[in-house]
Parts: sequence; structure tokens; C-alpha cells
Amino acid sequence: MQLINIGFGNMVSSSRLIAIVSPESAPIKRLIQEAKDKGTLIDATYGRRTRAVIIMDSDHIVLSAVAPETVGSRFTIDEGDKENE
Repeated sequence: MQLINIGFGNMVSSSRLIAIVSPESAPIKRLIQEAKDKGTLIDATYGRRTRAVIIMDSDHIVLSAVAPETVGSRFTIDEGDKENE
């Protein structure tokens, strides 16, 4: 199991990750609100601005203060290390 750092020492499992998206669009804002209402929202921003929304296969939505490009690059670096083993 590979863990990806999403900022401030928080990690998510790369095998459970579906998508990393930007929070600006209206559909993503609705997705965040629905997750908040259902109790499946995990806020890992530590009070900072949300820059990435991570969608998990368990219907959980994780908010991160790290840019989607940064989280994505950490994911690809981890996957590259896995291939070298």
C-alpha cells in the first residue's frame, strides 16, 4: 500500500484514490456540499484555502491545501519508485 502526502503530514492511500481535482467548478462545489451533508467530507486543509479535492473510492471527499499538480506529482513519483523495486 502506497501513501501519498497531501500536506501537513496527512496521507491518503494511492490504491483508494479515484481523482484529484480543483475546487473551483460548480459541480465540485456541489460534491463537497453533499459530502459535508452526508458526513463523508475530510478537511485536511488546517484552515487554509482548499486547493485540491481528492475523491476516494469509499465515497469520501478529502480537501487539501496542496495544489492538485503537486499531489499528482507525488503520486507519480511514488508509482515510479514502486516500479523500481
